[in-house]
Amino acid sequence: MEPTLKFYGGRLGAAVPLLFFVIWAVSISVAGAPSEHGLILGMIGGLTLGMLLCRSRWGEYANAIFAGMANPVATVTIVAWFWAGMFAQVLRVGGLVDGLVWLGGQSNATGGDFVGATFVLAATFGTAVGTGYGTTVAFCTLMFPAGLILGADPVWLFAAILSGAAFGDNLAPVSDTTIVSATTQETDIPGVVRSRVKYALAAAVPALVLFTLFGGDGMEADYGHAAELLAETASPDGLALLVPFALVIFLALRGNHILVALTWGILTAIAVELLLGLAPPEAILYFDPATDTVGGALVDGIAGYLGLSILILLIVAGGHLMRLGGALDALIAALHKFARESGARAEAAMWGIVFSLNAFITINTAAEIAAGPVISRLGKRFKLHPYRRANMLDAVTSAIGYIFPWGGGVLIGYQTIRTLESQYDFVQAVPPTAVWPFVLHGWFLAAVMLIAALTGFGRTYEAADGSETKTPPEGH
Repeated sequence: MEPTLKFYGGRLGAAVPLLFFVIWAVSISVAGAPSEHGLILGMIGGLTLGMLLCRSRWGEYANAIFAGMANPVATVTIVAWFWAGMFAQVLRVGGLVDGLVWLGGQSNATGGDFVGATFVLAATFGTAVGTGYGTTVAFCTLMFPAGLILGADPVWLFAAILSGAAFGDNLAPVSDTTIVSATTQETDIPGVVRSRVKYALAAAVPALVLFTLFGGDGMEADYGHAAELLAETASPDGLALLVPFALVIFLALRGNHILVALTWGILTAIAVELLLGLAPPEAILYFDPATDTVGGALVDGIAGYLGLSILILLIVAGGHLMRLGGALDALIAALHKFARESGARAEAAMWGIVFSLNAFITINTAAEIAAGPVISRLGKRFKLHPYRRANMLDAVTSAIGYIFPWGGGVLIGYQTIRTLESQYDFVQAVPPTAVWPFVLHGWFLAAVMLIAALTGFGRTYEAADGSETKTPPEGH
């Protein structure tokens, strides 16, 4: 396609807005100050720089920005985020995590068994609420101190919590990364979730075995103290919220639209909480005329995604400029040349792109949004099915986001544990540089996807009617 916008520097000039954003994002991440507001500023700076390099009329450039923002990928993602955020917050205020912590305490597990149980429970919670960062904070706060008293090794325990967060981030139908991976590849969320279960379990099972075998080299178990700690926060009542969670999974996997599944999940969760007294009505929604505010879980769920919503609009606009300026076609052509008609080489290139972006941009959703258009265009060249493209995008994103010491998930967990040092004299924060080799589910999931790329495990193609097929098109 001939470029419809001209830039100084040719096609490279068209890539400047997104290149500037990536460099900016890496820089503020390395500086230890990543934030959604900082990323938004970086993308605005990139778009401004692109305008200065545009040889076409600046009015055309400005209109192209707004045309890019109108992309259905962005709007569908944002709306799905809002519904998912409300569902997650309603489950949170109802005490689902407290119920899972109670379940862990009732297991009477110690040492490595407790570490393994923590991984399973964190993965369950992460899959229910779709927020890996929220999972990390909740389980570091509630399970980490109790685990230490029950003989869990602190490094392995922290790694198990991060691994559970990565599992949930990858598999949850309501996860921001799941939604982005499906919408950027122009496919449905329920089908994507069904197709990625095999990859998630292939990584989770060996991780669980190793967590259980090697996670128990901590202090001698003190059952009485542990029971006292768990009694302060744990309650079985919150387990009732597994019902709306299961309902959302059931409806989504039956092929219902994600908004339909989430709507029923939200309504059911609110009904359960009010009927059982798990949360007062004002925790879900309240109006305060004195301060002119509306708040509660429903409002918090929407507010939590406002920053990311603005960011995705700006990043999608940057991708649209790349396409209009010919930079995206040039990049895809170069990757296609590297792949040399090989599906394995094409998927290896996808894996490398997603891994690299997520290794240095600490907010993994932002990295995934930036990589999405490249994965889509390259995958379409090889007729890879959208489910496969979405899995290659999301699994690697979810894995890497909880591994490296500068990653958002790791830093949030570290800061959470540091706050516990003043509450418990036996808690000492695990440095991010110590935990990263042991986030087994993250490493295994990244490895599973690389092996899948190289061997063709799980690879499917898009037939003429859009259905999945294992038969590659001619020439591939």
